[in-house]
This record gives sequence, structure tokens and C-alpha cells, in this order.
Amino acid sequence: MSKKNKNIEEFDSFHIVVFGGDGDLALRKIYPALFHRHQDGQFSKDFKIIAITRKEPNKTLFSRELIKFLKVSEGDQTKVEEIEKFANQIELIQVENQEAKSYVHLSKVLNENPHYQHIYYFSTPSSAFGPIARALKDSGLVNEKSKVVIEKPLGHSLSSSNAINEEISEAFKEHQIYRIDHYLGKETVQNLMVLRFANNLFERAWDSEHIENIQITVAESLGVEKRAAYYDNSGALLDMVQNHLLQLLCLVAMEPPSVLEADEVRNEKLKVLRSLRPLTKKSVQTDTVKGQYTRGTIKGEQVNSYLEDIEKYQSKTETFVAIKAYVDNWRWKNVPFYLRTGKRMIKRYSEIVINFKEVRHNIFPSKEKLNNNKLIIRLQPEERIELVQMTKVPGPGGYRYKPVALKLDYSDSFKDRFPEAYERLIIDVIRGNQTLFMRQDELQAAWTWIESVTESWKSVNQANILYEAGSWGPGDLILGEDESWITKTWKEQ
Repeated sequence: MSKKNKNIEEFDSFHIVVFGGDGDLALRKIYPALFHRHQDGQFSKDFKIIAITRKEPNKTLFSRELIKFLKVSEGDQTKVEEIEKFANQIELIQVENQEAKSYVHLSKVLNENPHYQHIYYFSTPSSAFGPIARALKDSGLVNEKSKVVIEKPLGHSLSSSNAINEEISEAFKEHQIYRIDHYLGKETVQNLMVLRFANNLFERAWDSEHIENIQITVAESLGVEKRAAYYDNSGALLDMVQNHLLQLLCLVAMEPPSVLEADEVRNEKLKVLRSLRPLTKKSVQTDTVKGQYTRGTIKGEQVNSYLEDIEKYQSKTETFVAIKAYVDNWRWKNVPFYLRTGKRMIKRYSEIVINFKEVRHNIFPSKEKLNNNKLIIRLQPEERIELVQMTKVPGPGGYRYKPVALKLDYSDSFKDRFPEAYERLIIDVIRGNQTLFMRQDELQAAWTWIESVTESWKSVNQANILYEAGSWGPGDLILGEDESWITKTWKEQ
């Protein structure tokens, strides 16, 4: 039974229809998100989950897989019973192809409750988005209350992305389309806007006068795993930078919106994307580096090279990329934004570092270096914020000082369970809040800048630099003199 929480918003009746309903993303992220919101009593009114599969549904196997992904011990019978009850509420419907006759069963089920809000979640390859949208429209299953959620990758270029969006737009209007990026559902990412715009302390120093550089890192210790075919056709730039890292950059660099409404926020993000300095044949050689992992050791275990993982003799696909980006506007003139992401790096972590400038003059007798203040926003594996400042060392030894952090650790400060990113974002879809979802013009602007990178790489035939698995990768090559990555923790610098 779900537990009612008096402080939680409730929603009107809805259907959520998950295409690719027996796939990895649905089992690993979508259903657990819905289960936890149901457990918290957020779905107190009627709702229905429909899983669309290509093959003949097997309800027993489906329930078993769902229990596994919810990470529940078989010994906890109460929890297992709750999960099984939830799993049994999910109706599995087979849709073999995108012809109208394959949608007859789905139409019948949805039309039993025509007043429900219909949410279609496309957890499929992007090549299927257009045909599914067209079939839904042709079957009369799209109305003004309908919404569609689509996952990356949205194409592999600006032209292919536009083509996919044109197909979807034939069935759904822009205000009905939710382009999801789970990084924007993280608590610390959402707190970034509160940190900036609710604290005069930070906003007054959030510009080129006070900030030396900004570093955004999304490091992964895993390899390509089961995504070899997809990854070899995309690489780190399209897989991570085009969406996750650029969205984080936008939240850091955007101007304050006049109000916290979806289009106001997205207008400001769009301005940032359009202000990104395009890469050229010359700048791409100094301001970017791409690499590919070789054999190495991670956490004491030997791991294969990328070529061994994808079972090929050669590949030009990058598994690491670092970029020195610039936002050409008044606020950020000549402030480098260092973007870095890669597979098989030394550890899994994601963080944003705001590296403030040193004080202009050192008045202390020792003249020892005064470390830059740093605002460190850790996104994973743990979520926390640290403000690193210089502090006097206690004792009679004169003015000795060292960097000390003021910390906000979410797990220490807030004891309640944190909703996962997908929980927050799916709830935003239900409530109709598009603030954390990309608009079509944002997507186009992001692709335009990304293609300045890919086209420049091609024009100079830029090669991958090999890096050992379990290392930090070749990102140092784009750093300026006396600059370094905040790669470990500030204490180890």
C-alpha cells in the first residue's frame, strides 16, 4: 500500500504508455521512478501504466525483472508484495509494428478512460520516434492533453535531429514534447539555480571579474558495456557533451530569468548556447583533445581496451573529450569553460567547479600562496556542495593559513529519502512543467555548436590520443599555463 504524505502534490488521473516497455531503460529507471512516487502517495487517484512490447508479453518474467531492478531482497516479503502488486498493475500490450491495426488493443484500453491524461514515453531508438508518433496520431490517440517524453540521442547531427523533430511535430505540438535529460533532475543541479539566484553572495561575483575558470567534469569508470554498437557511432562528444555537459554549462552561465517559468528559463539557456564561440580549424587543435582508452587497471582489476570491448581492430571513435569553450557575452568575456568527459577513467564522478580568481594583493607576511576560492558542486556519486576558503590555522604561530571547506552534504543535512532524477522529471511531465526539458530551438543551437567541433576535427584530421584505462585521460593538453583540473578533491591539490 502506498503511504500518504501530506506534503506531496497529487495529480489527476493519467495513463503513462511506455514504448520499449520491457527494455533496460524502462525496467532500470522509468518503472522504479513511478513505483517510488506511488509509494509516497503521489498517485492517489486513478492511474494506469501500459508497457508496449514488440514481442509476446510474459507477465511472470516481467514482474521478476522489475523486482530485480528495484533491488529488493527476496527475504523482505512485505516489500516484495508491494512491488508485485505494483507490477501487476502494469498492463503489457504487444504492438508488433507501426501500422494502425497494431494499435487496436491500445486504442481500446485508452478509450476506456477518455478523460485521463495520456503520457507517451518513447523508450526506444530515436529512429522509431517518428513512426510511433505518426501511428498514435493516425489511431486518434493524440489530443490536446497528450504529452510525449523522448530520450537522447535525438539524431547524430543537426539535420538528422531536425528530421526526427519534424516527424514528432506532425503529431505533437512543442508544448507537448518533453526532451528529457536526467542530469537536470539531480537535486544538486536544481539547487544550482537557488544557489545562484537566491544568494546575493554568489550572484554578485558570478562573472569574468571574479571567476578564473569553470570546470565541468563527467567521468565514468565503466567502458561501453552493452552499448558498443551505439557508442561506436556516436562517441563521447555526441553521447555526453551535446546534451549533459552543455545543459550544465547553460545553468552555470545563464542570466537570471525574470520569473521561474519554463520558457523564461529556456530563453536564457538558448542565449548561452547561441553565444558559444564556434570552434575553427585553428582553435580545435589547441582547445580540444580527444582520446581512446587502452588496457589498464581500475580498482585493482585489469580491463580491456576500447577496441577489445567493441571487438574491432580499429576505430576512430573517441571515448574521451575535453574542450575549452568560451561564452562570448559581457558576463563571461574570456572565461574558459573546461568541459571533460570520458569512459574508463580513474573513478566515476561528476562535478562543477567554479574557480574564483586569487585575491589581488597578499598582505600577509609569509607571502605564501593564497589558494583560489572554489565552489564545488558534486553531482555524483554523492551530492554535495563545498565552498573552499582560506582560514587561519589556530595557534600562536602568526598568520598561517590553509584552505578549508564549508560543506553542504545532502545525505547529512536532509535525512528523508531523495527522489531519483527520473522521479522528479516524470513528475514534472505529469504536472506540465517544461522548465528542465530542452526546447527545439535549444537543441538546434546545441547541435550547431557541436558541429563546429566535429567539422573542425574532420578538416584537420584530428586523431585520438591513447590513454590508459584507470587514468584521468589527456585533458591536461588544453589547459592554460598554471592551470590544473580539480580532479580529486581540493585537499589533494
